[in-house]
Amino acid sequence: MKYPALAIALLLGSVAMGQAQQATDAVAPEGATEAPGRGDAFGPLTEAARAALTAKAEGRPVAGQDWMVSAAHPLAVQAGARILAAGGSAADAMIAVQAVLGLVEPQSSGLGGGAFLVWYDAETGELTTLDGRETAPLAATPTLFLDDAGQPMEFMDAVVGGRSVGTPGTPALLEAAHRRWGRANWAGLFDDALRLAEEGFTVSPRLADLVAAEGDALQPDPATAAYFFPGGKPVAAGALLKNPAYAETLRRLADQGADGFYRGEVAEGIVAAVRGADNPGLLALGDLAAYRVVERPAVCVEYRAHDVCGMGPPSSGGLTVGQILGMLGGYDLAALGAENPDSWRLIGDASRLAFADRGRFMADSDHVPMPTEGLIDPAYLAERAKLLAGDDSLPEVAPGQPGWSHAALWGQDRSLELPSTTHISIVDRQGNALSMTTTIENGFGSRVMAHGFLLNNELTDFSFETHDADGWPIANALAPGKRPRSSMAPTIVLKDGKPAMVIGSPGGSRILGYVARAIIAHLDWGMDIQKAVAAPNLVNRFGPMDVEPGLPAALADGLTALGFELKETELTSGLQGIVIGPEGLSGGADPRREGIALGG
Repeated sequence: MKYPALAIALLLGSVAMGQAQQATDAVAPEGATEAPGRGDAFGPLTEAARAALTAKAEGRPVAGQDWMVSAAHPLAVQAGARILAAGGSAADAMIAVQAVLGLVEPQSSGLGGGAFLVWYDAETGELTTLDGRETAPLAATPTLFLDDAGQPMEFMDAVVGGRSVGTPGTPALLEAAHRRWGRANWAGLFDDALRLAEEGFTVSPRLADLVAAEGDALQPDPATAAYFFPGGKPVAAGALLKNPAYAETLRRLADQGADGFYRGEVAEGIVAAVRGADNPGLLALGDLAAYRVVERPAVCVEYRAHDVCGMGPPSSGGLTVGQILGMLGGYDLAALGAENPDSWRLIGDASRLAFADRGRFMADSDHVPMPTEGLIDPAYLAERAKLLAGDDSLPEVAPGQPGWSHAALWGQDRSLELPSTTHISIVDRQGNALSMTTTIENGFGSRVMAHGFLLNNELTDFSFETHDADGWPIANALAPGKRPRSSMAPTIVLKDGKPAMVIGSPGGSRILGYVARAIIAHLDWGMDIQKAVAAPNLVNRFGPMDVEPGLPAALADGLTALGFELKETELTSGLQGIVIGPEGLSGGADPRREGIALGG
């Protein structure tokens, strides 16, 4: 197949080689004893982790027989691999991975944010999803993000400070997952993160670049400025960074469970940081004490003799990915091929139709009625798919009329959802599979820090407006205790009732396109998991086709001829994937970010 090789050479070769060069050129931190080489950008790594970095740079998947973990930073993956190698479950390994990610990749996820988790249980064959999404403070009102004139605030004015902070859900989710599926001792799952927080970790090139790019935006909060700008200068790649406050928080979690976060000194510090920030927020101790993880039914859609299963509301992930694939099921993408502009016309317009439904109907179904079953009903998707039967891009799209179990009319939501976030995919030796997407929303969240971790800005995922231009109420409007709509799309693909693929990505609302594209690349175009996560990103949400620099000219010209407006932009997905086949496990990590896959 020509396209994967061509795509990787033209589009991703420079990314992979750049990461390899950064790793080779970085100076090892003081006290490192291993010889310099690939991986020194992250500090001393195991030989397996170094080999995984090499495999990613060369476009090869990583193999494993018993277990596999794929996540966004080598140190976090190493922590998860240690747990899996010792016989721990995928839930145990996830906790170790998340604890390290919150330290070494603080801009993307952590204790101050939220997450969605999809779990396949090998013993029962059941699929479970856990909702650890943040909630709006009980004191919040739908007009929180309107100015004195009743107009929506500028987005970043709403983000920075305490106003945007929702009740974190990640610590409660970690505990809930361990209670259901953990095998290892809870306290020991934080050992790697504790050691790195106390002794220091090597600042990666990506973290250093993002801190420098943020500049003044990280300065208003004293704790944030002091941590990321020691001595007034941004942390540098290769520097050793310690976080004793984070270590102390982890100790409380290890000793007291989630109560050590949601009650007592940590909770008081969070509330003080939110209410004492510039642009103060409304979070209260009662919000933290009342937080609960919610178990929800998975959303599944059939595609190519597989069941693609993900997270339901308040995430739009399972529904929107399911709608995209459901509309494409009657079209032979395999015969068209990955290099054919018509393949991308179909994918792009199916995505636009799904986003039209997403904007009108999808929100927290605990607070508003939603046609969840109707949106993925095969008959409805077949009817919507007929709109794709033309020869050119659709001139315009509109929401459909899915079947309802009750009546409701909603306005069109235009809320932003900016790319940050991270994803973890794990399969353990018992055959359990875990897909978890975890976030603090925008890069560096609210830019407010408490007890060694950044707090989310998740409330800005709500619509700032309460009604659309036609006067219809917006489903995703803010309300007390409500969970904002999300695009996080942790996904497990089943074949004959057993996991065949575990996949997910960061990337704001583009997550939906990234995940759908990776599934299509594997199931339709036969790409291995590394090629599937590395293949070019083309994403269409609202009409213009977002494409990465370096798109082959024939494909770009073909899409233009079909009527698409192409917008060249950085599409920094962070796909972390695992494929389960008859010969074992195969893992891949997106070369656009710093992650790896490790198997054993």
